[in-house]
Amino acid sequence: MRALCWTGVNELSVENVPDPGLLNRQDAVVKVTASSTCGSDLHLLDGYVPTMMAGDVLGHEFVGEVVETGPDVRERRVGERVTVCSIIGCGRCHYCKEGLWSLCDNSNPNPGFLETSNGHAGAAIFGYSHALGGFAGSHAEYVRVPYADVNAFPVPENVPDASAVFASDAVPTGWMGADLGEVGPGDVVAVWGCGGVGQMATLASLRMGADRVIAIDRFPERLAMAAEMGADVLDYGDVDVLEALKELTGGRGPDVCIEAVGMESHGTGAQYAYDRVKHALRLQTDRGLSLRQAIHACRKGGVVSVLGVYLGVVDKFPMGAVMNKGLTLRGAQQHGHRYIPMILDRMSKGEIDASPLLTHPMRLEDGSRGYELFKKKQDGCVRAVFRP
Repeated sequence: MRALCWTGVNELSVENVPDPGLLNRQDAVVKVTASSTCGSDLHLLDGYVPTMMAGDVLGHEFVGEVVETGPDVRERRVGERVTVCSIIGCGRCHYCKEGLWSLCDNSNPNPGFLETSNGHAGAAIFGYSHALGGFAGSHAEYVRVPYADVNAFPVPENVPDASAVFASDAVPTGWMGADLGEVGPGDVVAVWGCGGVGQMATLASLRMGADRVIAIDRFPERLAMAAEMGADVLDYGDVDVLEALKELTGGRGPDVCIEAVGMESHGTGAQYAYDRVKHALRLQTDRGLSLRQAIHACRKGGVVSVLGVYLGVVDKFPMGAVMNKGLTLRGAQQHGHRYIPMILDRMSKGEIDASPLLTHPMRLEDGSRGYELFKKKQDGCVRAVFRP
């Protein structure tokens, strides 16, 4: 089959690779009908995530059709259209049973790296390095789905692929950000980053009753998308974000700050230049400008919810602000299984439409070009989605 493969830092190639098959009795094989780029993929492309190997198939956000099932698959059937959670859970361990799916004890067969770097390993993720399982990703014609009964979710007939594809990752991740922040009626929420996840965190916060959402980015088309949802917007290239948030909240600060940027945070000024130099020299693994801003901006006693992917160490982390302001700091890879059934139901009822995120539908053969547009934010690209 054809698949989009990582072949080196900033190098992608569509290659012929072996078709996936059933390796375990709980597996299914899914024929991919749509697979989206994601901001976290750029960390792989840029070489900041170790344990990538030339030939690894990228992609973790997808929808498709079940074409084969193992003998122990009970809930899914051949011919069923499904969206597959980017996080692979087993459904049986302590963490899966507690709804902490991205902390699954059993799905990652290569836990050593994360145990060394983080103290414990979490779940495997499709197409996201060998440290997170080494599973082939979704930018391909077919993909093997482990534990298919718990990781694949049937898509209602009236929900198009253009929306259902984002129920795999972007929508549940954004929803989790608002959920971890305990957003409720009357809250003021600030969201750093207006990519797919940030847009969905904005939507979720409004759906949960937030009085006001302030979205922060620098790209006009992304800010316009957030404004169309009902958010106030800040262009961090034009304003001092911390001062602007104080002014917009009467000096108090947002009740909930959602960081949806991650380890390659952009910004302006000396702090950003400092981060870029240390990152380039590998003296820190993550650039934390937006995370620092979220912590400093948040009101006393508020919640900072971290959705952006971080790998290891952030320099100049403002622990004093966390402690002395009485902040709650929460984060995780998405526990998507908690939210995907609800999201698909809301999509079916017309309450959630994620299809505006799909700005560039493309053929799989054009995957390298799609990632170039996505990475460089060219031509108004929010998400490129490949249709094998």
